[in-house]
Amino acid sequence: MHSYLEAVIVTTVLQILFSFSAVSGVSWEEWWTYDGISGPAFWGLINPEWSLCNKGRRQSPVNLEPEKLLFDPNLRFLHIDKHRINGLISNTGHSVIFTVENETRHHINITGGPLSYKYQFHEIHIHYGLHDQFGSEHAINGYSFPAEIQIFGFNSQLYSNFSEALHKAQGIVSISLLLQLGDLSNPELRILTEELENIKYGGAEMPVNRLSVRGLLPDTDYYMTYDGSTTAPACFETVTWIIINKPIYITKQQLHGLRRLMQGDARHPKAPLGNNFRPPQPLHHRAVRTNIDFDLSKYPGKTCPSMHRDMHYKAKTWTQY
Repeated sequence: MHSYLEAVIVTTVLQILFSFSAVSGVSWEEWWTYDGISGPAFWGLINPEWSLCNKGRRQSPVNLEPEKLLFDPNLRFLHIDKHRINGLISNTGHSVIFTVENETRHHINITGGPLSYKYQFHEIHIHYGLHDQFGSEHAINGYSFPAEIQIFGFNSQLYSNFSEALHKAQGIVSISLLLQLGDLSNPELRILTEELENIKYGGAEMPVNRLSVRGLLPDTDYYMTYDGSTTAPACFETVTWIIINKPIYITKQQLHGLRRLMQGDARHPKAPLGNNFRPPQPLHHRAVRTNIDFDLSKYPGKTCPSMHRDMHYKAKTWTQY
């Protein structure tokens, strides 16, 4: 009975969506959202080309469980070029995105870590909640953060650009920074949030100069990594995820600035842009590896920084060395 009702509901939803798209001329890229009948649960249904969103076995984001991490001694430290770049910060109606300037001659390369190739930085996405209790896409032991920054790059040794790499094997890397509330924010994050007042409405964009992508990262060499997908349609399973094991900080004022952003234009502002996160997806037996060695006997009297200690989690804390 439930299966029949679900099938009827899905069919009705699809008919509504196809009719709306045909009559209005709205593209699929404009139609998907983070809630309602065009939200994450329906992405794989409203467009056949997005079927991985519902049927894929390597989807992102995920909930990271510290006790299930696998130490991999072959994981190297991550390297990101330090030089500064120019680009555009935009309100896409779905997210806040910083994209590197097309004419950039000195590209930022991402190497090391779990990566076998050289990746070229392309863009930054900011996900955040309308309340402090949630906003990040990845979670640690079920704990969500107010926001998450994702730094994307494409495999520049195998592919010519980001669009090509999106649907190719080992095409994309995404470095995830989980954001915690603090009195003083990361200085590079301030460079981005200073322009928020100028991109209040969907479609708005502003230039950003001399941003250090490397400067966004916290002072730690430790991370977790797994094979996953993009977290928006078409949910391509081509992403190597690297979640840094220490938060960076965002102030209440910066979060307030993000929460003032709107999805639509000035005439039709629609809803606030916030809550632009996809819920955690099943791991399906994927390994989540880390370069944190849990063998305390190797490091007598030493402790290492952990996401749990920094966040004062009530959940089971990680072993520290």
